[in-house]
Amino acid sequence: MTIHVRLVDHTHDPMRSLYLAYRTCYSSLTPIEILDRIDDERITAEQMQTFVEERLKTGHTSPLEQCWFEFAISGVTRAFSHQFVRHRIGISFEQQSQRYVFYKGGEFPYTVPETVVRAGLKEKMEDLFKQVGDLYLEMVEAGVPAEDARFVLPNATNTNFKVTVNFLEMLHISDLRLCTRAQWEFRRTVALMRAEINRRFPQLGMYLQPKCGERRMGYCDESVKDWEACPIGRKRPHKQQLLDLFANYRKGEEKPLDEDDFRVIAEVPGGDQIID
Repeated sequence: MTIHVRLVDHTHDPMRSLYLAYRTCYSSLTPIEILDRIDDERITAEQMQTFVEERLKTGHTSPLEQCWFEFAISGVTRAFSHQFVRHRIGISFEQQSQRYVFYKGGEFPYTVPETVVRAGLKEKMEDLFKQVGDLYLEMVEAGVPAEDARFVLPNATNTNFKVTVNFLEMLHISDLRLCTRAQWEFRRTVALMRAEINRRFPQLGMYLQPKCGERRMGYCDESVKDWEACPIGRKRPHKQQLLDLFANYRKGEEKPLDEDDFRVIAEVPGGDQIID
């Protein structure tokens, strides 16, 4: 079955919401006063985007939790869903139940991976699923509750989701699941989620990248072997390369912090030092 993803709802104006959250932290104005300046265009859309982009560079991410997106997802497998629900912070799931949803005639939707097709084993896999469906139906007709008959269903069985996720968690999911090392079905699903956001809000969608993206870490922190095998690996340096570069710059001489350094650390701006 084909994977389908649709953005069904979202924060009314994500950039406006993010700007208000950020500006509240850095302004003597009240949130209502800030909103008034946005509404009468004393603060323009371009100014809001620039301000948010600069704040993102600092690593201040808590305002991103106030921007949310709702997705309808279908055609994914139970193998995918077991991975998906490991993301627990900033995301809420509702998933199709196999306890309350009965597969009539023992026919359940499923996905056959392309690797199985290329191996010439699709027919055998489908024959097995036909046997599983027949047994599932036999169990139900014998009085076995659907919640117990489902025990025979495979990970390939399709399932559906309604998901709400905030922008901070969407960034985290993209970091991990757009990486070429992620499982192909998860990669595909997150790529479709990204495409939905990017279609409506490209100024936010551009940040949804694998962790090696130029708007994220900018380098790969997987193993060197995996980086070498990555089809886009050569577009990004590996973390070890950066460490080696820094080591070469230092020429192996690591200077310890001295008392002068600690005096600088302990200085109070515009005041006296905390320690001698």
